[in-house]
Amino acid sequence: MRYASIDIGTNTLRLLIAEPSADRGLKPVLYKRAITRLGGSYTEENGISREAMRRTIEVLEDFRKEIDSNGVSKVLAFATSVVRRAKNSAAFRKEVFDRTGIDITVITGDEEARLSLLGVLSVIKDESPRKLVIDIGGGSTEFIFTDEKGVVGEWSMEMGVVHLTERHLKSDPPGAKEVAALEGEIRSIIGELRKRASRAGVDLERYSGKDGAVFIGTAGTITTLAALDQDLAVYDRSRINNYVLKKANIERMYKGLLSMSIKEREQVLSLEKGREDLIIPGSAVTLLTMEAFAFSSLIVSDAGLLEGMILNEIIRPS
Repeated sequence: MRYASIDIGTNTLRLLIAEPSADRGLKPVLYKRAITRLGGSYTEENGISREAMRRTIEVLEDFRKEIDSNGVSKVLAFATSVVRRAKNSAAFRKEVFDRTGIDITVITGDEEARLSLLGVLSVIKDESPRKLVIDIGGGSTEFIFTDEKGVVGEWSMEMGVVHLTERHLKSDPPGAKEVAALEGEIRSIIGELRKRASRAGVDLERYSGKDGAVFIGTAGTITTLAALDQDLAVYDRSRINNYVLKKANIERMYKGLLSMSIKEREQVLSLEKGREDLIIPGSAVTLLTMEAFAFSSLIVSDAGLLEGMILNEIIRPS
């Protein structure tokens, strides 16, 4: 049976067509992605902008063609942060269905975290029981704590790179005060995460790089940093999964990217078009999380929600 999963994110649309493999994993058939910035110019008063909807639906129409030409048996389309929040969410989903036949399910932050973890762990080789997994998205960031028994806690925090960019980064390159305000908000949200986790009974001392826990990162910011760290001229998923990113290297890249204009960042190898501004808050979220939990390195996963959707469908009782 061949499945298609579509991740309708605040920044990026992704399509995976895959089949179950003999090792209980997935055999990819086709992978496509496009940055449409669905959450760009989002407001609580108006919701998703008309222009962002247009960009996104055009890509979904292309995804529909790929699905139809690849013998897909089942389509799973999930929407996350911005579609969860938008007052015009229902209108957007109806227009998508009317034009593409794709039926979008809006998932909660907790469900997003659970499915992302399922995808991440399907490719990560490290078997350390205590893991902190981070999934940095356009509209929210998910944090998942695991131990030998499974998930200890999971939190979806309203800390997405699209909203952070639009709120703080007005100059090109960003000014020192803008960067300070950006980092201040991120530190505050990570502090709130730590409070929530502690109140829920998570022993944060056990989720420290100093106590043998492992930090794993997924989604566009972290995979882009892994590609940049390797000077990849062409993005190669096989060189991203399980790549170990050193905190010192991320700090070096972050400092360098901050000094560049958007046009200069456009020329950087492996920096996906449309991510030139978002890489700044994404790098800051990564670094400040590592600082808060005393991690000196992280393991990179190119798998996440897309794979988790299909794997969850395969293992679900019929």
